[in-house]
Formats: sequence, structure tokens, C-alpha cells
Amino acid sequence: MTGYLYEKDLRQMKYTILTSTRHDETVRAIARYLGIGEAKLRRTMLRRFDMSLLENLESRWEMGQEHADNGNAVARELGCELFTRFVPLVDTEVMQTIYNETTTMIQEGSAADEALERGRARVREAVLS
Repeated sequence: MTGYLYEKDLRQMKYTILTSTRHDETVRAIARYLGIGEAKLRRTMLRRFDMSLLENLESRWEMGQEHADNGNAVARELGCELFTRFVPLVDTEVMQTIYNETTTMIQEGSAADEALERGRARVREAVLS
């Protein structure tokens, strides 16, 4: 009896994509940007992304770096559009909450570096959850 492709476990195929040369470089760059381990990021991507998104990961990352969050320094530092629209690792609502809390901290007089670091930590938690 043959089964349909969508019924099969595609983890090995996804892993093969993520470990190809160019995709591996992209995963390493994203992991450095987020400050998390590459293996944890790969595991998260295998769980959340479909094959089409994984195939286009490199171009999505490059376009996101070029076009995401232009004009807003806080959003750019947190990767708001980058990690919700281009490389969707965080839900939009969660990212909006993180952004709002970070900007509120800055407006209330917290040091910008400290507020951004706390925001980045929350983004890391959201990615790995």
C-alpha cells in the first residue's frame, strides 16, 4: 500500500535542506543574529516551517535584512518584520507585544541598550518556545 506524500514524515528531507551549504550559512547567520545555538534554531525551523519556506530561506533572509523595519531603529534591532514576515519565527502578536514593551521602557527612561537587550531576550524566548 502506498501512502500520500503529505502523510509521510518529512523531517529528514527538511534537515537535508537546512544542512545544505548555502542554507547552513543562513541558519548560522540567523542564529548569530538571535544569539541562540544553531542546533536549537534548526530544530525550531524543522518543526515550524514547511518545505517551501525552507527552500527559500536564504532569499527570504537576504530580502528581510535589506527591506525589513526600515526607518524604525527599535523595530530593526528586535527584528520585528524580519522574524514575523520574512523569516516567520515569531507570531505577529507576540512580536508586537515585545516591541511595545521595549519602546515603553525606553520612553520611561530606561537605558536604550538595556531595554533592547531585554527585548532581544524575549524574542529569543519566543523563537524557542
